[in-house]
Amino acid sequence: MSVDLAERSAPLQRITAEPGFNRWLIPPAALAIHLCIGQVYATSVYKTALVSHFDTSLTAVGVIFSIAIVVLGLSAALFGTWVDRNGPRRAMLVAAVCWATGFFVGAAGIYTSQLWLVYLGYGVIGGVGLGIGYISPVSTLMKWFPDRPGLATGMAIMGFGGGAMIAGPLSSALLNLYDTAPAGSATASGSAVGGLFLTLGAVYLAVMLFGAWLVRVPAPGWAPAGYDPSQATTRSLVTDGDVRANTAIRTPQFWLLWILLFCNVTAGIGILEQASPMIRDFFRTDGSTAISAAAAAGFVGLLSLMNMLGRFVWSSTSDVVGRKVTYLIYLGGGVLLYTLLAAQGQVSVILFVVLAGVIISFYGGGFATIPAYLRDLFGTLEVGAIHGRLLTAWSAAGVVGPLIINGFLDARGEPGDLVAADYRPALFTMVVLLVVGLLANLLVRAVHTRHHVDSAEQPTSTAPAGDAGGPTAPAVTPAGAPPVPVWLPWAIVGLPLVYGVLQTAGSALKLFS
Repeated sequence: MSVDLAERSAPLQRITAEPGFNRWLIPPAALAIHLCIGQVYATSVYKTALVSHFDTSLTAVGVIFSIAIVVLGLSAALFGTWVDRNGPRRAMLVAAVCWATGFFVGAAGIYTSQLWLVYLGYGVIGGVGLGIGYISPVSTLMKWFPDRPGLATGMAIMGFGGGAMIAGPLSSALLNLYDTAPAGSATASGSAVGGLFLTLGAVYLAVMLFGAWLVRVPAPGWAPAGYDPSQATTRSLVTDGDVRANTAIRTPQFWLLWILLFCNVTAGIGILEQASPMIRDFFRTDGSTAISAAAAAGFVGLLSLMNMLGRFVWSSTSDVVGRKVTYLIYLGGGVLLYTLLAAQGQVSVILFVVLAGVIISFYGGGFATIPAYLRDLFGTLEVGAIHGRLLTAWSAAGVVGPLIINGFLDARGEPGDLVAADYRPALFTMVVLLVVGLLANLLVRAVHTRHHVDSAEQPTSTAPAGDAGGPTAPAVTPAGAPPVPVWLPWAIVGLPLVYGVLQTAGSALKLFS
């Protein structure tokens, strides 16, 4: 069925870039979103305080995170097509409002001691902001960087890992500032967490709105200088056509990628879920451990850094070696490293840290590389919607991963009494999962041309592609470039990221002190 291109482009008219627009303004716009929503990985900072405030269990408070991750996947799947049709700015605006509202409603729940309000606010409303925010800049980045899609998505999704590195130390500092608990208290007061939620909500709203204001989409027919699409499509698995999201989910390629993402994420969560107690238990003998609590916290910080770096480094590497080969590294390398970790991880702290760090870099890299893999197979037309539906694998892994490792550990003994051998059944289960993912990746083939949309449905341009802004279709009115120098948006997102890296690196050094 033919699509009315004028109608489809109407919501994009005000954000279509004019000729001469600098595409390097788009990565900081994407980072402005991902650095904010990446806070979801820093919830452990105030988890104990919420347990004390609500007088409940760790499990009950942990449900907040679980709800947010599940809703992330569901909202990304449900709203992915809407994001592609309406463009990144509207999606970023919705994400900003939902994410900030989640904090405000959560703060109301804390101040009134109503845990269900925190579930509703941070978990459900904030989870919608997470899902829409996560996918909103990804397809736009790949359209601006068709020559380096892995680099582009790596820059944005790196921010999701970096967001936790900023939010962790920042939240600790704010909790100390707002805390009204008596001196010597083990945890922050509930009112301090409420104040933290209000502050984070306001700050994240401002930063995400800045990203939405900054973002633009390329004009139809635009291409970077020197880029030849015909050269790219000669590479294995890279298509020169486009596939609709509703069609993509009926192809075996989609489900093979779903399986490999699920397996890679589940395996990574196997370490992230138990990082701090795991390193202490691996070096426990006669009831005591050689790893202090501060060193274990440093290990967690190091994993956060490897998670972020892996998203950028491995995804950028995939532009050179190809997406399928990169996932062979993630999954095949993961099989080897998990096996070594289970069998020899207790031999040396250095060996344990190196093995776990590389595994987590594969975990982060898997997230950043999957959008480019989808783009290779299905084209750019509705890649955001396809990506959103694939993220349900993340939601499933977020439930299954902790269940696997916690189930095995619960059967082996009590926390504080476990040793390296108690982790081996869970780790070898992760090896099996990675083998399944490896086989799924080996089975991926190019999508058959019968799934491609008709040429009449493709956005076209009658003029040749330009250097830095390109021509626009007759129905599209170019938008003016934001009146800011390129360095300013990079400074706004870069300085907090440097702060997070330095704080995390300082924490990681405790592991070796």
